[in-house]
Amino acid sequence: MEYTTLSNGIQMPMLGYGVFQIGNAETEECVSEAIKAGYRLIDTAQSYGNEEGVGAAIAKSGVARDELFIVSKIWVTNYRYEDAKRSIDESLKRLGLEYLDLMLLHQCYYDVYGAWRALEEAYAEGKVRAIGVSNFDSKQLLDLCTFAEVKPMVNQVETHVFWQERPEHAYMEKLGVQHMAWGPFAEGANGFFTNPLLAKIGERYGKGVGQVALRFLMDEGVVVIPKSSKPARMAENFDVFDFELTDDDKEQIRSLDGGKSIILDHHDLEKVEWLLGYIKGQVQAAK
Repeated sequence: MEYTTLSNGIQMPMLGYGVFQIGNAETEECVSEAIKAGYRLIDTAQSYGNEEGVGAAIAKSGVARDELFIVSKIWVTNYRYEDAKRSIDESLKRLGLEYLDLMLLHQCYYDVYGAWRALEEAYAEGKVRAIGVSNFDSKQLLDLCTFAEVKPMVNQVETHVFWQERPEHAYMEKLGVQHMAWGPFAEGANGFFTNPLLAKIGERYGKGVGQVALRFLMDEGVVVIPKSSKPARMAENFDVFDFELTDDDKEQIRSLDGGKSIILDHHDLEKVEWLLGYIKGQVQAAK
């Protein structure tokens, strides 16, 4: 395994396993298989509805707690300070854990500062070892880094070979924030798994398209969390530590960057309007 060191000195695996869109019942089996395959970073979220499944897999894994790096995220309906505090404890209970290794704010909208204050307190109390955000652009990240008592340590954003987020990555580095990718396989869009360039590069190393893409992102300093419900594919995604891409390989892969989102563009006002409407509906329903 390869690691990155967060701004507070905590070591975080560069490769993990994501459980987005996996049902709670199936999650337990999938995470169990992922841990058997060697994964030690598991990424979930309150909104995924599968924290219990992750916790059940952890409990029966036989792996020491300090060998695992467990990530979850506060959903926007819990962003008010008191709600965020309560939700952190509820996530810990669902996961069956005394602490989380990393807790993120899932979106950059609504009462971000109320939720962040709750995260800072949880960090001070040892309930979380590191705190960060997800889906924040550079301006939003700079705002939080400027005024928060504890700066975000991680920013998880859509990142893959077709949208490499290079300017955002550079600014995260400037702020001391670790770049983490969701959707590292672009959710299969743009013909990802049959991309001829990635396939050609992979042939030279006996690797598949996904393995090449993961190796590239990690080489660029990006933490990745690929998802699969198939044990064979989990093992394949984890088998990326025995080859090195050349500088020429990397330069060719950089040429695939289209400079824009292809999954959920948080810079597209129409999509943001839709997302905010969805979130507002959830907030009102939760009152």
